[in-house]
Amino acid sequence: MRKVAIVGIGQTPVREHWQSNLRDLAVSALRDAMDDAGVETLDGVTVGNMLSGALSEQEHLGSLIVDYAGLDGVEGMKIEAACGSGGAAIRMAVKAVASGLMDTVGVVAVEKLTEYSGNHSTAALATAADADYETNMGLSFVGINALLMRRYMYEYKYDKRDFAVFPVNAHMNALHNPNAMFHFPIDTDTYASSKPVADPVSLLDASPIADGAAAVIVVAEEMVDRFKGKPISILACEVGTDTLALDNRKNPLWLRGVERSVKKAYYIAGVKPSDISLFEAHDAFSIMSALSLEASGFAEAGQGLRFAAETGVGIKGGLPMSTMGGLKGRGHPVGATGVYQVVEAIMQLRREVPAEIQVPDIKYAMTQNIGGSGATVITSILKCLNS
Repeated sequence: MRKVAIVGIGQTPVREHWQSNLRDLAVSALRDAMDDAGVETLDGVTVGNMLSGALSEQEHLGSLIVDYAGLDGVEGMKIEAACGSGGAAIRMAVKAVASGLMDTVGVVAVEKLTEYSGNHSTAALATAADADYETNMGLSFVGINALLMRRYMYEYKYDKRDFAVFPVNAHMNALHNPNAMFHFPIDTDTYASSKPVADPVSLLDASPIADGAAAVIVVAEEMVDRFKGKPISILACEVGTDTLALDNRKNPLWLRGVERSVKKAYYIAGVKPSDISLFEAHDAFSIMSALSLEASGFAEAGQGLRFAAETGVGIKGGLPMSTMGGLKGRGHPVGATGVYQVVEAIMQLRREVPAEIQVPDIKYAMTQNIGGSGATVITSILKCLNS
């Protein structure tokens, strides 16, 4: 198997893009990544997306996007893994290049969630849960995460205010990310008094739905000298799975999909949790940040909140998280989120972010994209080539 690197990145701002359709956003990000890499054509394109059929009335995205990107005849395929679609699309590109089947693969992940009402989008997002035993019982993803958060508070004796560390940090970092959706800080009091959505989940626990697209160009490491973009090694891009429904899990407060994914990633990359310089967790809800820290080996079960408070998840903390706002501050265009995470980690490794949010002494960056409530997890570990 060949070693793999990323030589180009592109993204659109995360917004409510009323004037742009799905293909416009995707092509903009992909062409920007190709320009960054200095490449005119590709062997293939993988498209990460969750809800184009439900919310844009458009499927067959692979062929649509390669057509409008001017890549006549290039293979294009859509990859879907709920909110993990972006990470899954990168995984497919890595496999294609590492195997030698292709040399240069573009990955673009795109989502447009704001065309319909909030109720319509919420119902569409719920299709990532178990239709028979969760969705049909009235559970939305806010409800599922509220169940997890309430149980976590009960089991480990936390107060609602203890979760503030994650959204406060995310909003602080998003201030300096021009592509982020939110550019205002919050504090613990603001968080604690925010509007309830599904008790104990409040408005400031939940990431916002949004529109956006992000892209990367994946190539064989042995070929990086042919491209102009600064290469970043993909040391690992590994998948772990778990049951779709919470009630089928032995312990719903332990994300086995995360544990499986991250153990493989650490092993293949040859690193351990203490080596990681930054962690882009899938902070769609505050509770997921705590659970991900624990299942990823940074904290013991029930200690994720204490770890975040004591070790520090700010830019100069022991484990910087959500360094450009995360899902909470940047926004969560669900199928595109996993590629946004990787693009932002690469910007950190390239030292191309504003000084206020540049992680010092960075070596290894880890991103973790989660589909559903933990049923599909893609963990990637990145570093600068030859560093």
